[in-house]
Amino acid sequence: MSVQPVLLRVAVLCYYLVLGTIGDVVLLAASFLWNRGSHIFRLPEISSGEVFLLAATVAIAAFVYSSYAERCARIGELSVWDGPGRPLLFPCRTTHTRLFPRKHSFVYSYLLVGIPIGWTGAAGGMVSNDEHGTGASGWYKIDAADYLERGSGHLGLRGKLNAYLESQGVDASRYPYAYLATAAKFLGYHFNPVSFWYLYSADKTLAAIILEVNNTFDERRMYFLTTDDTIESIEAPKDDSLEGVAGAHQSNDSKPLRRTWPKDFHVSPFNSRKGSYSLVAHDPLSPNMEGQGQIDNTINLISSKDHAKLVARIFSVGDAVDPTEMTFLQKYRFLASWWWVGFVTFPRILKEAALLFFQRKLHVWYRPEPLKTSIGRHADKTESQLEPLFRRYLKYLVGQSPEPLVVKYIPSGIADAPVETMMSASARERPSLVEEMELKVLTPVFYSRFVYYAHDFEAIFSELNESNTIWVSNAKRLPKLFVKKDPPLPLQTASYVDYCYFTAIKKLRQRPARLERPLTSSQTSTAMQSPKDIRGFRLSSMDGYVLAHEDGKARQAYRNSVLKLFIADRIALSSVDILQLEHWALRLLLAWVAMP
Repeated sequence: MSVQPVLLRVAVLCYYLVLGTIGDVVLLAASFLWNRGSHIFRLPEISSGEVFLLAATVAIAAFVYSSYAERCARIGELSVWDGPGRPLLFPCRTTHTRLFPRKHSFVYSYLLVGIPIGWTGAAGGMVSNDEHGTGASGWYKIDAADYLERGSGHLGLRGKLNAYLESQGVDASRYPYAYLATAAKFLGYHFNPVSFWYLYSADKTLAAIILEVNNTFDERRMYFLTTDDTIESIEAPKDDSLEGVAGAHQSNDSKPLRRTWPKDFHVSPFNSRKGSYSLVAHDPLSPNMEGQGQIDNTINLISSKDHAKLVARIFSVGDAVDPTEMTFLQKYRFLASWWWVGFVTFPRILKEAALLFFQRKLHVWYRPEPLKTSIGRHADKTESQLEPLFRRYLKYLVGQSPEPLVVKYIPSGIADAPVETMMSASARERPSLVEEMELKVLTPVFYSRFVYYAHDFEAIFSELNESNTIWVSNAKRLPKLFVKKDPPLPLQTASYVDYCYFTAIKKLRQRPARLERPLTSSQTSTAMQSPKDIRGFRLSSMDGYVLAHEDGKARQAYRNSVLKLFIADRIALSSVDILQLEHWALRLLLAWVAMP
């Protein structure tokens, strides 16, 4: 045996001893089976393929049976509910007619599930809302954590609705009844472009609507619309492809809610964030929330130059279905007809986007960062690890400030992450001189961008005024919090691992590129290339805080997250996911080499 293969395997063994994980064990086992598996499966008269097929068949049959048994055990009757409204299934169609600058139309099937707010349980095994953890289950599930503000599912739909209304300065008691129509989860999945919250007054008449809009970038915007303002709806032009579908639907006789409001949320990449919306919505429960009516909502988009750009409509194609009155055969037919609709909503959006871009030649508006009124996307793994560290660092800065400061910190992208009010020692001693400031993170990308900067004030100023990833209520107070008289101390740590990691972080740190929005596909960035920073890049103040004040687990999470970001910029197209894929490929190669 030559010396080189032996030395290579020794090097691989050292890698496993120092950095190996359970995943490496799996890769080693897979590599061993690939090379030596023929010795294991040499069983008399039974091939490995037949053994695998038999085992897979048994496993699938057991899974199907257990799922069916569990569902049968959990199906309950309609919970005791003496309020108005009932759980309903609304088979619908949605139509989009683009009028400007290019004409384009499409029609698709769509399914909405409606439940009265306050109802919990399972309706006929088809619709469920299990807010009390009773195990009630249905094919179409509504989870309170998925609606309005991120997380806080323990509040239930009513509790979250009340909290949202209070955040808008509205007395929730004005709307004692509410009904939610939404694309519910099916088999754990849902893509929900828009949900309709119908709010009713004490006399059970439709008084307001909340449009909960989600874009394909996982961002959200809620619009609270009342009957205070009326407009004339923009009608779609006559189109033979739409007329046959829409003509089959007749609205109820209730007076519709009409409302107009400015557009401030990026929904379609083929529209800018300017312009205005209008809504014409009919009450599906008229009269007096006792009806079993139909969905009929029309949303119109008007450009900033008063061009009618888009008419979007969702309407029922038949009567609403009460799941508690369905027979087994009716449930089977319904599921067979509608189970696939939710899964193809996003692919349908991609298809129409491709047609608009390639055939209609429309320009694409790149996604701008969300405004203060919107909700940012969910944080990724790196951002989720950095958020609590930034929170504690901010609290440390506030606590060390000699000024009487009170800072309200509002995080982004982390479900159930609390809003926190931080107070300096001086503010406790001199409450009459307190200066208040609100810092709201608009998108979780802020957490991963902040660690690139070596200087805190530069980071906050740039992210506030250039990249727009944060919002601050009183920016003139920022220097009192982030400008420091003394620079961080040189790297000092008793841990060799920390020393190596933070030295690499210092060497690789560079100022992040400005997020320049809005831009279209026909434009290029106007930002000039950043000049070389003659100050040099050193340990940031947050680096120093982590080394001096955080425990070993937090230091490890911070240094790993930051170093991954910096390395990904150089060898993985700035993507931590691609970097991890490259790492797995390296580990697979090492596992292959390790096997003789």
